[in-house]
Amino acid sequence: MDRKRTALTVAAAGTAAGVVGLILIASPAGANEAPPTLPPVSAEALVQSVIDAKTPALAGAVELRNNIGLPIPGLPQGSSDDELARVYADGQGRGRIALRQGGGERTFVQDGTTTWLWNSSDKSVTKFTSEAKDHSEEKLADPATVARDLVELIKKDSTVTVDGTARVADRAAYQLVLTPKPTERTLLREIRIAIDSETRVPLRLEVLANGQSDPALRIGFTEFSTGAQDPALFTFTPPAGAKVTEGKQEKSSEDKGELLKSADLKVVGEGWDVVATGKVPAALLSAQIPQSGERGGPVDATSILKKLGKEVSGSFGTGYVISTKVGTALVTTDGRVAVGAVPQQVLIDALGQK
Repeated sequence: MDRKRTALTVAAAGTAAGVVGLILIASPAGANEAPPTLPPVSAEALVQSVIDAKTPALAGAVELRNNIGLPIPGLPQGSSDDELARVYADGQGRGRIALRQGGGERTFVQDGTTTWLWNSSDKSVTKFTSEAKDHSEEKLADPATVARDLVELIKKDSTVTVDGTARVADRAAYQLVLTPKPTERTLLREIRIAIDSETRVPLRLEVLANGQSDPALRIGFTEFSTGAQDPALFTFTPPAGAKVTEGKQEKSSEDKGELLKSADLKVVGEGWDVVATGKVPAALLSAQIPQSGERGGPVDATSILKKLGKEVSGSFGTGYVISTKVGTALVTTDGRVAVGAVPQQVLIDALGQK
């Protein structure tokens, strides 16, 4: 199974399981600001330049806005001017991302051979020496990385155009628009990506759902500058008293195969209407989950599903559907799961495939 494709599928599914990987945008330019004048470029050439571009030495601030209609842990709900992260790169493969989380901060430092994760809330440090280790939070805080992966993933299933220019984070940018082809069964109407005219780094990406005039969720650069960065940003020394643990190494292909087999994880379809399916252990569906604050004692997972979604039945049996502006999730009472940026029927069809 293609690991990147599977990861992006789950990250872009349109539910609390990971809708965020699909959606990026920086704050829009001022309403009265004239768009910059740039040399014309074809959509094909612009896409290829984005895929081929190397990330330069840079520093930037990232903002995220969550308006999908479903709370996602760790992400702001509704319009917000809060800064999500600070991003730094040295142009040689080393990087730093400081990701705000509640009252604390999670800092990722890639020094060239090792990735360090510092969590200020519990003063813990995790050290990863395998570059194959996947840090989804780190990737989601970097608009350039996720946008490039997204373009590669769906370009062949899209109509791609260049729709003028814009100014983003005080940078002149081309507006790249990806629209699903008529054969695609998706809740999404289009994806708009602002591409920096100089570096070809994606600065913003906006996803619009069918029937919605505003973006469902937005994240991207509000500040962006290129140039040499302080080398100290790309080194990390655990603070005194911090608990340091070794991160788990990348599983072997054989181990990953067994893991996927036990979860029955499958990717059905491709492009805009791709669906991820799998199984949730029965014990998890009946497990007692603590409630935050003063909401009372723990509740079981099924009660949470009833609260977030609606009960449905069909050829798949019975279950619960959770719908957002950009995606749908179906969890059956026997533990099967399907999730995607698609209507409910597409999930039912995916569950029926052997």
